Amino acid sequence: MKLINKMFDEIYQIGTDDILEFKAYLAGEWILGTELHDVTSPIDGKIIARISKVNSKQVQETLGKVHGIGRDKIRSYSGENRIKSFLKSSLLMNEAMDDFVNVLVYDAGKPKGNAKGETEATIERLEKTTMESRRLSGDYIPGDWSRDTLESEGIVKREPYGITLAISPFNYPLFISATKVIPALLGGNAVILKPSSTDPIAPLMFTRILELAGFPKESIATLTISGNDADILVGDRRINTVTFTGSTEIGLDILKSAGIKNFHMELGGKDPAIVLADVNLDQAVDEIVKGMIGYSGQRCDAIRLILAEEDIYTSLKEKLVEKLKTIEPKNPLEDEKAIMGPLISRKTADFVEEIYHDKDAIEKGAKPLLNFKRDGNYVWPVIIESSKEIVQSLRAFKEDIFGPLSLLIKVKDEDEAIEIANSSRFGLDAAVFGENEVKIRKIVRKLEVGSVFINSSPRHGTGYYPFGGMKDSGMGREGIGYSIEQLTTTKTIVHNFKGRGIWKYI
Repeated sequence: MKLINKMFDEIYQIGTDDILEFKAYLAGEWILGTELHDVTSPIDGKIIARISKVNSKQVQETLGKVHGIGRDKIRSYSGENRIKSFLKSSLLMNEAMDDFVNVLVYDAGKPKGNAKGETEATIERLEKTTMESRRLSGDYIPGDWSRDTLESEGIVKREPYGITLAISPFNYPLFISATKVIPALLGGNAVILKPSSTDPIAPLMFTRILELAGFPKESIATLTISGNDADILVGDRRINTVTFTGSTEIGLDILKSAGIKNFHMELGGKDPAIVLADVNLDQAVDEIVKGMIGYSGQRCDAIRLILAEEDIYTSLKEKLVEKLKTIEPKNPLEDEKAIMGPLISRKTADFVEEIYHDKDAIEKGAKPLLNFKRDGNYVWPVIIESSKEIVQSLRAFKEDIFGPLSLLIKVKDEDEAIEIANSSRFGLDAAVFGENEVKIRKIVRKLEVGSVFINSSPRHGTGYYPFGGMKDSGMGREGIGYSIEQLTTTKTIVHNFKGRGIWKYI
């Protein structure tokens, strides 16, 4: 793997074996660690780069620098300058488009189309910061309406919390890192980014973009650190906000250890697709399959539960199986038009295989509709037929599975579908397919989820709509204009004019 654009020369060196060795960004300095870790490609398992492991002493020194210098510098960097820097960042990313796409293919195993889409979405998010900046306005509150506040007025303004710790996942290493860092900086927060150790290269490149765009250097750090050092950061009182995307289990650990802080959590999912009898069947099948196989099912908003009314059930099942038989994961380096690539690791593929062959599920009556096929990290999509009587006891229902495996269940009506969907501990998204507007509105009202997509699989694009879940799927919302509210707080300023003759009440 190589980088072409010279703007990235500062962030790596070439090792003796021609492998790129990436530095970490310690609030203004690119530092090569004394210890390097291999980064392997999920495509073929080969080493594509090495990253610097930031040690505990460096973590504390960097946090001290961000806290002592970076917080004040980003607050003093005017809103106009922040917007200019974001727009410059978008131009720089356009210049480096090929490098970002290439890295996402090698490092995350993404098909080229997916990698380009993620890069373009990140650029668009940078371009739309002017929309987010409008959420930084405040409120004027006259004191006329209460005896206690007569002859006074209040101004409510949005302010930064201080330091945001952004912990991003492997599945969208560039875009999700950006959706945390952009609103944090826009709101006047300093940011420490902890990218996934699995595919951290694109976040390091994005950090370089922000540096070149003019943001105060001490206000940003990107640390490739161990889980133990991440835990220490989470619990440090100098960290004011933690925004985390990842598993529910790790999210709960963060909540337990962090202390009193501002939190944003986007966690696991078990997105249901409810299919009504009056559905456009071909459209529903296409959308459900897209929702199953996008990034090989390694999405928190992937469709993992298909609930179909009995009148349409058999036809839907046959068409889904027929469609999925035509889809296979391919090496994205060899096939630029591939729509599925590998899973991120052998461990992930092992887990999907384990769920497929779950003896307890088979003994209870669960029935795979497609044979399991796997080649290393490459796993073919599968559906397991279950029933309303047993589904809640299955591991495939209870656990968050990052892979192309979904459950299919026949339901009597929309009420039964709602009951099964809401029995999940997750509540991220849902999809509803059908034409009966009354039924659809009823389903939308009763589903315990953060978003409902009608006649479409869940997809969030650049984040123009708010995104987030209920129950074990997290807290808070991300999205253009919504993230800024999560990562800033309000301050009320009350002016007392009593006796100064400004107001006279009859």
